[in-house]
Amino acid sequence: MKTWFHSWRAAIRIARRDAWRSKGRSALVLAMIALPIMGVSAFDLTFRSSELSPAERADRTIGAADARFQDPGYGGVPIFQDPQGEMNTPAKDYGDSPWPSGSTDVTKVFPAGSTVLTDSTGTAKLTTAHGLLSTEVRELKAADPVSRGIMTLLEGRFPEKNDEVVATSHFLETSGLKVGSTLSARNFERPYRIVGSYEIPDALKADQVNALPGAFLAPYAKAVEKAGLQEPGISTTYLVRKPGGFTWNMVQEINTKGVVVTSRAVLLDPPAKSEVPLYQKDGWGDYTSSPAADAAALAAVGTVVGLAMLEICLLAGPAFAVGARRSRRQLGLVGANGGARSHIRAIVLSGGLVIGVAAAVIGTVLALVLTLALQPVLEDVMGQRFGAFDIRPLEILGIALLAVVTGLLAAIVPAITASRQTVLASLTGRRGIRRSSRVLPLVGLAAVLIGGAIALFGSMVSEQFVIVAGGSAIAELGVVAMTPALVGLFGRSGRWLPLSPRLALRDAVRNRGRTAPAVAAVLAAVAGTVAVSTYMASSEAQYRAEYQAQLPYGAVSAFVMEEGGRDVPAVREAIQRFLPVDVRADVERVTVGKPGCEPWSTVPGCGRYEVVIPPAHECPLHASVPGGGDPSERFTPEQRRKMLADDWRCEQSSNPGGLYVDGGLLVGDAKLLTVLGIEDAGAVKALAEGKIVSFSRAQIDKNGTIGIRQITDTVAADKAMEEGRPAPGKVSSVPAYRVPGSPETYGVQALMTPATAKAAGLITTPFGAYASTDRLPDSEARQRLDGELVKLGSSVELHVEEGFVNDNSIILLSLAVFAGLVTIGAAGIATGLAQADAEADLKTLAAVGAPPRVRRTLSGFQCGVVAAMGVILGSGAGLLPAMGLRLTEERQLIRYHEESVAQGWATVSDAPHLPIVVPWETLAGLLVAVPLGAALLAALVTRSRGALSRRAAT
Repeated sequence: MKTWFHSWRAAIRIARRDAWRSKGRSALVLAMIALPIMGVSAFDLTFRSSELSPAERADRTIGAADARFQDPGYGGVPIFQDPQGEMNTPAKDYGDSPWPSGSTDVTKVFPAGSTVLTDSTGTAKLTTAHGLLSTEVRELKAADPVSRGIMTLLEGRFPEKNDEVVATSHFLETSGLKVGSTLSARNFERPYRIVGSYEIPDALKADQVNALPGAFLAPYAKAVEKAGLQEPGISTTYLVRKPGGFTWNMVQEINTKGVVVTSRAVLLDPPAKSEVPLYQKDGWGDYTSSPAADAAALAAVGTVVGLAMLEICLLAGPAFAVGARRSRRQLGLVGANGGARSHIRAIVLSGGLVIGVAAAVIGTVLALVLTLALQPVLEDVMGQRFGAFDIRPLEILGIALLAVVTGLLAAIVPAITASRQTVLASLTGRRGIRRSSRVLPLVGLAAVLIGGAIALFGSMVSEQFVIVAGGSAIAELGVVAMTPALVGLFGRSGRWLPLSPRLALRDAVRNRGRTAPAVAAVLAAVAGTVAVSTYMASSEAQYRAEYQAQLPYGAVSAFVMEEGGRDVPAVREAIQRFLPVDVRADVERVTVGKPGCEPWSTVPGCGRYEVVIPPAHECPLHASVPGGGDPSERFTPEQRRKMLADDWRCEQSSNPGGLYVDGGLLVGDAKLLTVLGIEDAGAVKALAEGKIVSFSRAQIDKNGTIGIRQITDTVAADKAMEEGRPAPGKVSSVPAYRVPGSPETYGVQALMTPATAKAAGLITTPFGAYASTDRLPDSEARQRLDGELVKLGSSVELHVEEGFVNDNSIILLSLAVFAGLVTIGAAGIATGLAQADAEADLKTLAAVGAPPRVRRTLSGFQCGVVAAMGVILGSGAGLLPAMGLRLTEERQLIRYHEESVAQGWATVSDAPHLPIVVPWETLAGLLVAVPLGAALLAALVTRSRGALSRRAAT
C-alpha cells in the first residue's frame, strides 16, 4: 500500500471478502439501501414512460389529423384559447353582464381542400348480459387513416355497416358480452352486432362503444324523444387534415370566428407565452409551476431524501460497526504490520462503498426488470398506456449515486471509531474506555431550542406550514444529536432493575457509540409516526364534531331523476327485498313540462318550479332588487352581522347537512315523517286534510298558504332573475301547516300528498323512497343491493346513514406497523452489536455458574432497552410538529373568520376551533407492545448456550 490507489484497492478487496463472509449482515444492509433505490428508480421509470411527448400526445388526441375543431358554446363570438386547446374564453370582457351562449356552425370555418372527419359522442343505456349499463357511444370512422392513433384495435375489425359496432375491452369485461354478441339500447330496440374490441390508450377503463357516423346517436335520440323522454345531448368535434397544417396565426384567425382549434403544429412547436392573448387577460395565465414553486418542491423533495438517507444511515451504521467489531483482530494485524489509521478507515469505508455499489446495481437492475415486467399492471392501475419506455441515464445514475453515498455515510462513524482503537486493544479484544463528546449534546440542545422556537413562531405568529415543518425537522435533528447524552440519563434508572435488565441498560449506556445510532433510528421513525398519527387523530376529531347526518342513523334513501322515474318502482322493490326495512316512504317530485325532464333542465319543453317566498319574509341580504345587483351591498358590515344574529329571516338553514331535495318540496305521505323521526300529530292530520306541511317559517304567507310557481319559460325566468323581478309563471296557493319548533328534517322543507299536488294542478313524477331499518344494513346486504341496482342501468343516488365513519384507521395501523418494524430492526442490529461486544462477559457469566437463560434474557432486555429508549424519545419529538401544524391551521381559519366578521358575513359566536387529540392507542402500542415484542423476539432467536471456548489471555 505505497500509493493511494493501491491502498484503496487492497481495502476494497478486504471489504469485499468480509462482506462475502458475513452474508447475513451484508444482505441486511444491502436490502436497506437497495429497496429505496429500487422504489425511486421504478417510480422515475414509470413517471417518465407515462409522460407523453408532444407528438405522442397529438397522436392520441387528434390521430393523424392536423387539427381538431370544436364549438366552445359562445355563439360564435371571438375567443381566446391556450395553445393546447384546453382553455378558452370570449375575447371581450363581459364583466357582470351575461356571457354569450349558443352553438356555432363549425363547418363554415373549414379551409378549402380540407379532409374532415366527424367525431361525435353521447350517452345511452345499453343492454348487457347483466342488465343495463350507461355507456358512452362514439361515432367515429375508426378505420379511416385520419383517426389512426386515437383507438387501438385489439380483436376483430372496425365497423363497416350501420348495424355494426366495436366496444372497448373494459366495456366487454363489465357487460359480460364478447365479440360477436349483439346489443341494443333502452327505448331503442334496433340490434347492433359487436365486430371487434379496442382500447383508448389514454382511458383504458372507459366504457365506450363506437359506431359509424349517423348509425346510432341520431336514430337513438329520435326514439327517446318519441318515448316522451329528455333527448340525450350529443357533442361533435371535427378532425381536419390540410396540407401544411395549422400554424398559431391560423389558429388565432379561426378563433375570431368562435371556434377552438387543437393543432398538431402548435402542440409540437408552441408559441411563446407573450404571443398567447389568453395569458394576457386578468385571471387567465399559464398554470404551469413558477420558479418559486419549483424551488419549494425541490426543497421538499431534498428534505424527504435527506431524512430517508439519515434514517438508513442510522440503521446501517451499527451494522457496519458490528462488522468492524468482529474484524478488530484483522484490523489490529493491519496496524501491527505498519498500516496507518487512514488504512483502517479505508477498509471500513470500503465496506460501505462495496455495499453501496452493490445496492445501486441491484436496485437499478431490479427497478428496470420489475418496471418492464409489471408494465401492463402499472398501465392498468394508471388507466393509460405508456409512451416509449423512457430511461433517463442521468436521473438513474443520480439515484444510484445516492446508494453509494448512503453506504459511505453509514460507514463513516464506524470507520473513525475503528481507527482510534490501539493495535494492542484490537489484538487482545479490549474495548478501552472512550468518553462521549460534550460538544455534540450542546449542539443538539441548541438545535432543539432553535427548531422549537421556529416551529412556535410558525404556529403562533406566521401561517406558513413550511416554517413549522422546518422548525420541527431542526428540533428532531437536535434530539438525534442529543441521543448519546439522553441514553446516559436513562442509565440512572438501572439501580432499581433486576440483574438482566440492569446489565442490559448498563451495557447500552457504556457503549453509546453503538446504542445511540440505533436509538436515533427508532426515534426518527417513531417521531414521524406519532406526528402523522396525532395530526390525523386531531383531524378525525374535528371532522367528527363537524359531521352532520343526512338521515337518521340506519335510514336509507334512493332517488332516480332520469327518464321520468321509470326505474323507481324497481329501486323501491330492491330496497324492500335486500335491506332490513322497518318503514318505507315512497316519494315523488314536482315536474314542469315533459315527464322525463330533470330538475333545472335547459332542454326545450322542460321547465321548473319554485316555492314562492313572500317578500316580507325574504332576508334583506338576499332579496332581489330592481335592476339586479348585490342586495347585501346596501348594508354596512355591522348591519349584516346584526341581521345574521337577530333576524329570523336570515338564519342559516337548520339542516345544512341533509340530502339535496330540489326546492325542498317532496310529495309523499305521513310515513316520511316516521322515517325522519318527526313526531307531530298535527302534521299527520294536516296531510290528511289536504294541506302542505312546512318546516320553514319563511314559506308561509299571511293567509296561511304556500305558493308554488310553475315556470314554463326558463329563458324569461332567468332574465327576470337577473333584473331582480319575479319570474313569470302560474302560482298555485296551497293551505299550509307549520310544524312547531325546529325539528331535524334532513333537507326536506315541505311535504304534500299526491292528492294535494293534483288538486293544486301540479304534475308529479316518481322520485324514490326513504326507509328506516331495524338495524344498520351490513356489507353483504349492501353488496346485494348494489348488484341489483347496477342491473337497472340507472343513476341511483343511494345513501345509507352510517354516522361518522373514520377512513384513517387503516393508515394509522399501517404507520404503527411501520414504526414497529423499524424499531425491531434497529434494536435487533444494536443487540447483535452488543452480543459481539459482550461475548467475553457472557463467557465469564457462564464460567461462574450463571444459568443458560441469562444469555437469552440479557439479549432480550438489550433489544428491549434500545427499543424503549427510542420509542419514548420519538413519541415526545413527534408531538411538536403535529401540534404546530394544527395551530397553524387554526390561525388560518381564525383569520378567515375574522375577515368574514369584519365584512359582516359571520358572527363572533361562529369562531372556529381545531382540537388537538393525542392518539393514545397508537402511543400505547408503540410504548408497550413494540419494546415488549422486540425483547421477546430477540430472546427467542438467541441461543441459550454459546460455543465453548477458552478465554483469551489479557
